[in-house]
Amino acid sequence: MIAPKIRIENVSYAYEGKPALRNVSLDVPSNAVNAISGQDGGGKTTLLRLINRLNDLIEGTEMSGRILLDGQDIYAPATDVTRLRRRVAMVFALPLPLPGTIRENVLYGLKLAGVRDRTRLEEVLVRSLTQAALWNEVRDRLDSPASALSGGQQQRLCIARSLALEPEVLLLDEPTSGLDPISTGKVEASLYELKQRYTIVIVPHSVQ
Repeated sequence: MIAPKIRIENVSYAYEGKPALRNVSLDVPSNAVNAISGQDGGGKTTLLRLINRLNDLIEGTEMSGRILLDGQDIYAPATDVTRLRRRVAMVFALPLPLPGTIRENVLYGLKLAGVRDRTRLEEVLVRSLTQAALWNEVRDRLDSPASALSGGQQQRLCIARSLALEPEVLLLDEPTSGLDPISTGKVEASLYELKQRYTIVIVPHSVQ
């Protein structure tokens, strides 16, 4: 039996004493699109944020249970949280391109990590935008402002920015929320291509 990429064991979580999750257990297999569905306000986004520890700095919270990545407890004291977040990237419902150009957005994380080799940066730029199904639409305007892109293009740009750091897991919180049907189709198509290389966990805006 193949071990899951992520295993969630009896996870409960509360904000200031108010339960957000209760005894959640599930296995997330590798190289698949894994959808988490449920009622609005049911804790789906909270669960995603727990998988890469984005809630660490929120005061007044309590968590019990375990979340394992490749069999290792990500909440163990020895966990390198910065490295964890490179392995487990998250894309939010609202596209959040950084100020600057399309190129600067995609390469931001790599440059922050100290990568300066132009050949490598160019390779990552092309690869990430291609994987996010955006390259053909922006290849001739890489130095144009990211803010000029459509909503669907901005969302795929945010996916490309996450992919530039070569994560193992991609978490997506309602990535098609607010997009028109054509843009939604392009984002969804890119995700099903990406599952060949990444483990994807998505909270869908609507169940398809």
